[in-house]
Amino acid sequence: MPRPLLTLAALAALSVSTTLASPAQDLFNQVNTLIQEQYGGLSPVDRPALTREYQTRLDAVCRATAQTCSRETAYPVLEAEVNALNDEHSNFERPDAFQDFVASATGGSRLQFGVRLANLNGENRVVLDVVPGSTADEAGLRRGDVFQSINGQPYTYAGLREAREKGQPTTLSVQRGTQTLSVTLTARETSTRELPTLSMQGTVAVIRIPSFLAGGGVANRVHELVAQAQTNRASGIVVDLRGDPGGDLSECDGAASAFVPTFTRLSRSPDGDARTVVSRGSRLEDGRIRSSVNRPSFWSGPLSVIVDQSSASCSEFFAYEIQYAGRGKIVGEPTAGVGNTATQVFQLDDAALQLTVLNYAKPDGTPYPERVTPDIPGKDDILKLTQGEDVLLQAGIEALSTQMQPAALPTDRSDQNRPHQEN
Repeated sequence: MPRPLLTLAALAALSVSTTLASPAQDLFNQVNTLIQEQYGGLSPVDRPALTREYQTRLDAVCRATAQTCSRETAYPVLEAEVNALNDEHSNFERPDAFQDFVASATGGSRLQFGVRLANLNGENRVVLDVVPGSTADEAGLRRGDVFQSINGQPYTYAGLREAREKGQPTTLSVQRGTQTLSVTLTARETSTRELPTLSMQGTVAVIRIPSFLAGGGVANRVHELVAQAQTNRASGIVVDLRGDPGGDLSECDGAASAFVPTFTRLSRSPDGDARTVVSRGSRLEDGRIRSSVNRPSFWSGPLSVIVDQSSASCSEFFAYEIQYAGRGKIVGEPTAGVGNTATQVFQLDDAALQLTVLNYAKPDGTPYPERVTPDIPGKDDILKLTQGEDVLLQAGIEALSTQMQPAALPTDRSDQNRPHQEN
């Protein structure tokens, strides 16, 4: 599930009072008040008719318990209703899912090994990312490693999950190219913050952004890494957004401003339009500074951005601003397809509703696309990754060679040939 592209009031609590309603009905009323009054997405679904239909469904499942019908009884009804809204950015979150989201959004901690995996074949898994400072990082795991066995038995994801939940030492047999290694991991409570990292591929700097939800600090870190790449005399920068599920729009905008000097958008909501201008690390909404990075840097040299079908939400905005400004080549697969809206998370006691409250356009009225279509199509090859060959990263590096050093900084094309107005 893509992580939400958050508005500034990302974790807004809402309390809707009801009289003589069951817990299930009370929760249903809160969710549907939000759907009717706060939805700002592009779904054509008749929302009043949707509420009536699912009220009938709730009545049916609560008929035997009447005013004592539990909140939990309403969960599947509300999940189905929000899905029927046909908006991929909106969803009802049960308590466990909401707690995971809060941990990710605020930089909290959770019991983890600190590794993100992809399917290879059968039960085998390939390492895609290792969280810096985690037990997986300390054990030396790398992107492309393949899990072969766990505690002497054939590897299964269920076995790894059980070991994580128990927090017990776990020995993994790992295939790395032609080598077979043994590593021992013990899951522990570690931070969910996944800040961007920098690596050098020869003279090319690769900035990996795993998420824009890191409890703050993503934009600042990107600017720091750009400055570090300049110190390293990098010949070009590749920004890797593969698997990035999105996050906080202010973080995304701040990060993108390290590569695009100025860009503008309109935010459209049920209350009207607002104008946002992002320039050199500062984000202005209707003329007022809302966020800014500590020490802005700017990269005007060759640039490429790698995306895949799991690059969603805010990461789609990042890639689109680069593409729209003509600042670099987008390499990879068409993105997830939720890149033209923003959501707000409304806390409902221990559950939550993630709801689209805005949609976006350029100042001339051109809507943002649902997904970003790469300039250079490509697809990851997991089998080659296990052999040490990162196909899309290599394509991103090759895309740099086709770019000339710009003679002048690009301008925001959305503001050309029109009078200034207060996105």
